[in-house]
Amino acid sequence: MTGRLGDGRVTAAVLAGMSERVAPTLRAHLTLTPLTAFSALAAELGTEALVKCEHLQRTGSFKARGALAKVLTLTEEQRRRGVVTASSGNHGLGVANALAVLGGRGVVFVPENASPVKVAAIRRLGAEIRGFGTDSGVLEGVARRYAEEHELSYVSPYNDVDVIAGQGTIGVEMLEQAGDRGLDAVFVSVGGGGLISGVAAVLTQHLPGIKIYGASPSADAAMAASVQAGRVVAVDAAPTLSDGTAGSVEDGAVTLQLCRELVDEWVLVGEPAIRAALRLIIDTEHQLIEGAAAVAVAAALSRRDELRGQRVAIVSCGANIAADTL
Repeated sequence: MTGRLGDGRVTAAVLAGMSERVAPTLRAHLTLTPLTAFSALAAELGTEALVKCEHLQRTGSFKARGALAKVLTLTEEQRRRGVVTASSGNHGLGVANALAVLGGRGVVFVPENASPVKVAAIRRLGAEIRGFGTDSGVLEGVARRYAEEHELSYVSPYNDVDVIAGQGTIGVEMLEQAGDRGLDAVFVSVGGGGLISGVAAVLTQHLPGIKIYGASPSADAAMAASVQAGRVVAVDAAPTLSDGTAGSVEDGAVTLQLCRELVDEWVLVGEPAIRAALRLIIDTEHQLIEGAAAVAVAAALSRRDELRGQRVAIVSCGANIAADTL
């Protein structure tokens, strides 16, 4: 595949270039989300804090970017025949939105415990829902096999260079919005690793001194464990408010090597810290975010002492949280 080294790895430089090329096309269909100061968060951190508000993105999540970037590579006939994906919710929403914009039909496999608000939103966009199991990582294999058996196109939530490049357009926008002062550190929530791989690939190409923090709930941190082990491993996961990052990592995921190379430090946060971060943003900024977004906020707060005097960015990845969860 174009963009891969001889041993199968994709390079950060190639990914960054892909993100920069696809960014104008995505901008024509999606929201240019703000990179803005959150004053109460800055006060808690004791330093300048900028939030990239992907919770204001179309579909309520950054996932709209990667899904659209991938669906744009498919032919009209492929979209008409059908597109299959697996998702805990947000990626499925992104694929359904891309098909609603470009035309085509979609089948979205979701875990049976998926957020009802996300499932309802996917249906409203016209995609077919299929529930299966409770692990979104296992679900990816089920969806891949279904696509192969029915000769349909599969769109991975993260294990695809086009999807990762789409997420990297967040980094392209952040560079423009941060201006000449740049950024010293960025916190990004991590599930399968597509978001942090794309954002970090872009930012590190242009801001070589930036520190990349990967944030995950301690209850379910499959990528962090896989990076530590040097291979994809399963974890004994527990329920978490961060349903958007939950689930195992697909075997052979291209994001594993990217996370090993690009993430400087992993920060695992407990459920009380996620709850506190969620409430902080909702109470002080009056903006709705979901648990996965709160993970990145909580991770930054846990590192406040080492961040003094720095210009810190936090990617707020989504807003799709159910009222019952709130």
